[in-house]
Amino acid sequence: MSKRGTPPSAIEVGLGLRAKYVNYVIENRPDVGWFELLADNWLVDGGLLRAQLLKVAECYPVALHGVNLSLGGAGPIDLTYLGKVQELMVSSGATWYSEHIAVTGLDGVEFHDLLPLPMTEESIKHVGDRISAVQDFLGQQILVENVSSYIQLSESYLSEGEFLAELSKYADCLLLIDANNLYVNEINHGSSALAEIKKIPPKRVAEIHLAGSPTGGGGIAIDTHSERVNDTVWRLYQAMLSAWGPRPTLIEWDNDIPSWDTLYSEYSKAKHYLDKSNSNSGD
Repeated sequence: MSKRGTPPSAIEVGLGLRAKYVNYVIENRPDVGWFELLADNWLVDGGLLRAQLLKVAECYPVALHGVNLSLGGAGPIDLTYLGKVQELMVSSGATWYSEHIAVTGLDGVEFHDLLPLPMTEESIKHVGDRISAVQDFLGQQILVENVSSYIQLSESYLSEGEFLAELSKYADCLLLIDANNLYVNEINHGSSALAEIKKIPPKRVAEIHLAGSPTGGGGIAIDTHSERVNDTVWRLYQAMLSAWGPRPTLIEWDNDIPSWDTLYSEYSKAKHYLDKSNSNSGD
């Protein structure tokens, strides 16, 4: 990854860095393109965790991913929290910062979940203005991520792809597209993930996330990030690369954390597809 705040010049696969792997990464320096850090896990002053983060950042490009900014919320943007994110970006040399298009809290109460918004022009203006405020504070574009959902909001009249396209244009931000979230929404709401990716402008897509989730009884999919990427999501990933060209790609695994070897096998599979896309784009 290259100049801070811009898409990387070397398009590679990265891994979500979880606590279980930190010492292994520091001691063994495995062959990984980059690491994503969950910003909220590292917003501490000094101590072993910050020292470990900086050690990883000395050896690898890193990006920050947040879950607590509540871009879709009604309250004011928490500038104290955002200031800590900015300091972490500077100290780690993070290439970029990404957040979710979601509501995560209200009046100081954290929901510990990513609640979806109605896909309307009103939501685009509300969230887009908040994204613009964050970008003005940080002095750079951010990436915003689509979320999985388990209910359909009756107010929505835009499709997911249309919403993401219009929001990214309105706010002049970049997109982080989670393939598993598209898959979950397809299962839960009957939408077509393949149709939605065709509505998203390639120039806005700066990163792709891959993760695995089980499909429960009754055809309901829950976004757990607790399994290997399933075959449908791998096919969707290949369709994304075909539609948009190669993009930096991250393997996420947040629950039931596996051994390093299992995680790295997922990394290797994603790298195979991304290397193939990189090769084809150079023809």
